[in-house]
Amino acid sequence: MMKKFVVSLFLGWISFYASSAFSTDSGKRAETTEISAACETGMSGSRNFYRLPEEQDVRRQSLPTKQNTMMDTKKIGIAIIAPGGYVPDSSLEKGIDSLKSMGYRVFNYYDPEKRYQRFSATDEERVQQIVQAVSNPRVQIVMALRGGYGTTRLLPYLDFDGLAKSGKLFVGHSDFTVFQMALLKKGGISFAGPMVNSDFVGKELGRFTIDHFEACMTSPEVFLEWFSRNNPDVNVEGVLWGGNLTMLAHLAGTPWMPDISGGILFVEDVHEQPYRVERMLLQLDEAGILGKQKALVLGHFTEFKETDYDNGYDFEAMLVWLRSRLTIPVLTGLPFGHVRDKVTLPVGGRARLVSREGKTQLYLSGYPTVW
Repeated sequence: MMKKFVVSLFLGWISFYASSAFSTDSGKRAETTEISAACETGMSGSRNFYRLPEEQDVRRQSLPTKQNTMMDTKKIGIAIIAPGGYVPDSSLEKGIDSLKSMGYRVFNYYDPEKRYQRFSATDEERVQQIVQAVSNPRVQIVMALRGGYGTTRLLPYLDFDGLAKSGKLFVGHSDFTVFQMALLKKGGISFAGPMVNSDFVGKELGRFTIDHFEACMTSPEVFLEWFSRNNPDVNVEGVLWGGNLTMLAHLAGTPWMPDISGGILFVEDVHEQPYRVERMLLQLDEAGILGKQKALVLGHFTEFKETDYDNGYDFEAMLVWLRSRLTIPVLTGLPFGHVRDKVTLPVGGRARLVSREGKTQLYLSGYPTVW
């Protein structure tokens, strides 16, 4: 007997449809979780959101009368670390309460009273947060509190060989990308996904984000599908890796940048105008990084302001030029970034990327789970 889980979310510009299957005969989840999305371009006030024109999703799925919980969280421990910036006390409390209400056992290693300058604590204290979280046998998932800046300062003092072998599932994005890259260089797989302050603090939690996070934590395979009108036809396989574009460009040429060949690189960013995005991608290309990949996949680039000086040089114009310059296919529409609704992606997992006639599919496997 199979139980099916379906989520449908309508957000004006973006619609998501998610389904997951569970197996009850052996007490285990089914092997795959399926997500599909349709993305488009929109604008909200002075904030620009880069997405592609919408195409109709032909698979309209009905909602069950009662939603199922993605996983039994009662015995799963989540450790909160703050390797970068700090948050207000109220945000920390809300985040902890949200995780507890979902059934997680929460172990908080961030002390608001230890704030130092623009960081959550001194460099040494932030290193110790990570060490203590990893040393706790009751912790399965280590989640970043927020991004900001500061994780780079910790890299020389962390034992990434030991962290890669710890068995912990590290989750976060933004500034946390540098930790994930250093971990990947040592063979450790982590997850580009939600953070406490970004995704577990709002009045209404992002159900899509949470459901996909929990599915990825428990399902050894995930299938993701979205629609972007102008994506080139592609059928490639390789290691999935990437994250925040600013952080990736920041690490280029440093000892912390992994040397990935034949991979599928995904990127996203926030507050970065199109010309800055182009500049950072050119940096990665000139550094010999992009040319080694089988494909480049763009997620969301949000909250940037166009000016009169741009004179029509918007994201679409940048994308046209970029595709003419690079030797690898460039795809868009990945539902990931500094947005409310995002997927969770295994950084270092195996991926197969298939795109045909505007429909893009991403098959993910080869990553650890909590079970």
